[in-house]
Amino acid sequence: MEFVKAKTILSKVKYGSDWYGIDYNMNLYRGCSHGCIYCDSRSNCYHIDNFDIPKGKENALAILESELSKKKEKGVVGIGSMSDTYNPLEKQYEQTRGALKLISKYNFGVSIDTKSDLILRDLDLLKEINSKNNVIIKFTITTPNDELSKIIEPYICASSKRFEAIKILSDNGIFTGIMMNPVLPFITDNEEDIKKLVKMAYESGAKFIHTYLGMTLRENQRDYYFEKLDKHFKGLKEKYIKYYGERYNCAVPNYKSLYKVFTNECDKYGILYNMKDIIKAYKKEIKDNEQISLF
Repeated sequence: MEFVKAKTILSKVKYGSDWYGIDYNMNLYRGCSHGCIYCDSRSNCYHIDNFDIPKGKENALAILESELSKKKEKGVVGIGSMSDTYNPLEKQYEQTRGALKLISKYNFGVSIDTKSDLILRDLDLLKEINSKNNVIIKFTITTPNDELSKIIEPYICASSKRFEAIKILSDNGIFTGIMMNPVLPFITDNEEDIKKLVKMAYESGAKFIHTYLGMTLRENQRDYYFEKLDKHFKGLKEKYIKYYGERYNCAVPNYKSLYKVFTNECDKYGILYNMKDIIKAYKKEIKDNEQISLF
């Protein structure tokens, strides 16, 4: 694996704790090999060359330990917002596992974004952290259909494997749910598929599903996405151009009716979908456990 220099690993979030209640953010890898056709991290503004080839960060764990040891606030560390921290190289290099050991050592909480069931390897550490602080795991699942997931997310485990991972984590007391983002207009914005996804989430023990029912398109990311549309969904690129033009935020055309369907299904199964409710639920759960342990 190629390594790039890094002066810092941990950064204080600038947008407050409104996004899943995280206090710090870090990415242990630059780039991702999952090949998702819609990935916003391909955008030029992030300055990641050869995005499809993951790169590690030199001395990442030593830098992280130095930074964690100096933080007075034992907040929640977000991992994987730009590049999935459970890429195939993680099996060998274990940078994420090493980071989780440090997070546990210094009594921080953790919030992880992933599409990979490799996270199950670290169940022992997640349970350890969960006994001391807040833990939330967010699986990106864009479709309940494995065949479609293999087209739009070709180099990562199919959706069914992610649902299985959610079940295992949830059964082990880890607060786990789904980021149903993005929702691809004219591809994954089917009402029946949304209903199916919510039902499968419930059956897997998912505590929440968060979505904004759309996608983003900009710069070279747009070109890459359109290239894949031409390959897998003939004629759809022209439909996007006609409907969205150069727009960055591309909400699904049937947003209002589809969101109502989504929320009705979530309410039926008792699944959270508002960000404030999600944050309150997972942080309160850990605090309650801590209070119980005191007695």
